[in-house]
Formats: sequence, structure tokens, C-alpha cells
Amino acid sequence: MSSWQPVRGADTTLAAQLADDLARRIEDDVLRPGARLPSIRTMAGQAGVSRFTVVEAYEKLAARGLIQSRRGAGFFVAPRALPPQPAAARQAPHAPARIDIAWLLRSMFRESATPDMPGGAGLLPAGWLDPEMVASAVRAVGRGVRSNLVSYGHPQGFPALRQQLAAQLQGLDIPAHPDENLLTTAGVTEGLDLIARLLVRPGDTVLVEDPAWFLIFARLAAFGARVVGVPRTRDGYDMPALERLAAQHKPKLFIVNSAVHNPTGYSLSGGVAYDVLRIAEKHDFMLVEDDTYAELHPGKAMRLATLDRLQRVIFVGGFSKMMAASLRVGYVAAAPAIQQQLTDLKMLSGLTSSELGERVVHRILAEGQYRLHIERVRNRVDEARERCVRQLQRLGFQVPHPVQAGMFVWADCCRDSESLARMAAERGLLLAPGTLFSPTQAPSTYMRFTVSMADNLAAWKQLAALMGPRGD
Repeated sequence: MSSWQPVRGADTTLAAQLADDLARRIEDDVLRPGARLPSIRTMAGQAGVSRFTVVEAYEKLAARGLIQSRRGAGFFVAPRALPPQPAAARQAPHAPARIDIAWLLRSMFRESATPDMPGGAGLLPAGWLDPEMVASAVRAVGRGVRSNLVSYGHPQGFPALRQQLAAQLQGLDIPAHPDENLLTTAGVTEGLDLIARLLVRPGDTVLVEDPAWFLIFARLAAFGARVVGVPRTRDGYDMPALERLAAQHKPKLFIVNSAVHNPTGYSLSGGVAYDVLRIAEKHDFMLVEDDTYAELHPGKAMRLATLDRLQRVIFVGGFSKMMAASLRVGYVAAAPAIQQQLTDLKMLSGLTSSELGERVVHRILAEGQYRLHIERVRNRVDEARERCVRQLQRLGFQVPHPVQAGMFVWADCCRDSESLARMAAERGLLLAPGTLFSPTQAPSTYMRFTVSMADNLAAWKQLAALMGPRGD
């Protein structure tokens, strides 16, 4: 073995230096697969370091998959892993004959996907958020907590966070008690999933908005539900249609996105909110209110849970959109009996949610910076949305009504949007056609665009080529 000399007082530890030196020799085939490394005692003598340093270096190499420990025999260079796929193989597949939800989701989360894709997953770029705010909270939680981080959390969620959430909801005139009404979840998606698993049985009818967030359609179908769309309008719903569908189908639930609707950005008016609650009471169905994007509303949004006081409304919210997508922390506020059943179901499916993430979210909320952060993000999103609307209109898209809020633009391309999306996919451009946002997958001329594409010049160039003349 060639001699390695430790550099004492360097920025990296001696163990890291030794591990890096051995890793280079493995990668350069100086140490070939199957070769036996010197024993810990021998390596310590050769390198002039302690045995503890060698043990730590070997553990680092084992964690990277470069060496393997064989009981009673020592450490050996691991078999060479298969080479990574070339970049071309990781690109999005050619568009299928018909774009479906599964294909779009795979494309949204493929390795090369970025938040500034026109048909992206509804995430904001890291530069628009505040990674240091999150990192600071992670460091503070790590310094302040020890034993609790290696044990299960509370089934309902971290108590201090539930206290914080209760205060936040009470500020919205939603009477949430931290112990009786609140449950934390691994994001809004898990919250909606738990509710559907509790309340929906095969054959039940569930009303959804049309258009709406497409993932919920697939989840409900998995439970055997019959999914029926209610037309969404600029200030709410087609109320005669809602009344007629409720009378005809006797639904179990109506899942709504009342404030900053995905994909249109519209919010309910007060009159529509009262009418929805009236119809729900008349036909005896529950309402599930998804509050995912409401923080992007410019004022105090109208919420059904405020009017209903958690009697017939189950309220669901989260923090991944405005803090960090990796912080899968959400919550459900519901009547005590429903909250208890949801907690039991949560324990049956996953015991508890991540207390580490919940402590980080609590720290951010408690520090008092989050409100200013929301204002900064909202201003940036609003400015980007206005630019997106202007640019889309220049390319021939129509936006019939001013977009009120949010990170999406729901625009009419004046042709079959699925066909346009397939053409875009052949060019490596991801678009989200309106057909996926309908529970019946009906043909649509609409598309959902993310406003984070505002500065993506390459995407605009591709979109311009597709749109004119006639995108052929």
C-alpha cells in the first residue's frame, strides 16, 4: 500500500482524510474488488494515527458502499457497483398515446425535474423560499433535544406544535383545541388519505371540484368511491349543479379547495360559502376543506371551517409549500369524535408522524419570522404570476378572468391541451393538460402553468415554437 500522510490541523478530520485517500485508491482500481484492507492495528501503525481513527475511516467507507466487513476476517473492497445510467437514459419517456396522471407524476418527480417547469409539481424554487430559516431551525432543534429524537412521538403529534396550530387557527376564527381537535400528519396528502380511509366505503359517492388537484381522483378511486365533479366557477361553484348532484347521488363527502384553488387560483365568496354549508346540511354530507395554498391569499380568505366551527367541516393544512417540500408536516382539524378515529387510524397505519420535522416546524413558527417570510414569498409569487399571464397571452393563450392569487395560471390554449402536451413531451417540455384536472378526464383546452417558470427562458422558447403558427 502507498504511504498516506495525515495533515493535522486541517479542516477535515484525520478519519475523513484517510477515508478519502482509500476511496480514491478504490476508484482508481489500485485497490480492486475483493482485496483485503490492512487490519485496524496495522493501518493505525502504517498511517501514524489511532485505531479509533482507522475504525471511523473504515466505517465511513462501509457507509459509502466501498468496503465490506466480514466477521472474523476483516475489511474487504466491495464489488464494483453498476455504472450509473447515462443522462440521456434518465430523461422523461416519450409521451404515451394518452397522457395520464401516473405519467405526469413520474415526469414531475424524475431526477431532472425542476420547480420552474411549466407543468411542474407546484413547488417553489429554493431561492424563492428561505432555506437558512429552515436550516437554522434544524440546528436549534438538534442542539436543544437529545433523547426525544430517538423515541416515538405523540400519536396526535408534537404537543407544542399542536398548541401553536391551535393558536393559529383560532386567529382565523376556527375553534381548534390542541388536544380535542388537532392531529398532525405527514403532509396534506396523508391527511386527506386518512380522512378518505375513515369515511369512504366502496360505492360511496364523493363530490370533488371540476377542475381540481388530480391526485385526489386517483386516491378516491383506490378506495372504490364514485367520484363526481362539481363545476368550479370564479367565485365558487355552479350552485344549481351542486344542489342537483347532492340530491341525486347522496354523497358522503365534498372535498373543496376554498381558498386559492388549485389550479385556478380562485377563492370562495362569502355567499357561496354559506350556500355550500346549507346544501351540505340539507343533504347530510361532510366537507373536507384543503387549505394547502391559502397562505398565498392577499387578505383574510373565506373558509368554510370558520363558518361551520368544525361541526361538518374537516380542515386540512400543511407547510411543505411555503417552508420546504422535504418538511412533510401537515395537520387535520376536526370534531373530537372524528379526530380520535383519525388518530387511531394513523397509529394503525404508521404509529406516529415524524416528531423531528414537527419540532422544526414548531421552531420556525415560534420564532416569529414566518409571517414576514410568507409576505415576501407571496409578493414574489404575485409578481411572477403577472409576468406569466402577460407572456402566455402574447403566445396566444387566453386567461378569461384575472388570476386572484397562488402559484398557478389556468390558461386556455384554444386547442386540445392533451395533444399539445404530447407534442411538448417530445421536445422534453413538461406541460400539465386540463384533462387530468377533471374527474371524468374530459377533453379540455385548458392547461395549468406554474408561475416559477417566469424566468425559464428555454421553456418560453419551446412553448412559443409549439404555439405558433398553430403549434404544428
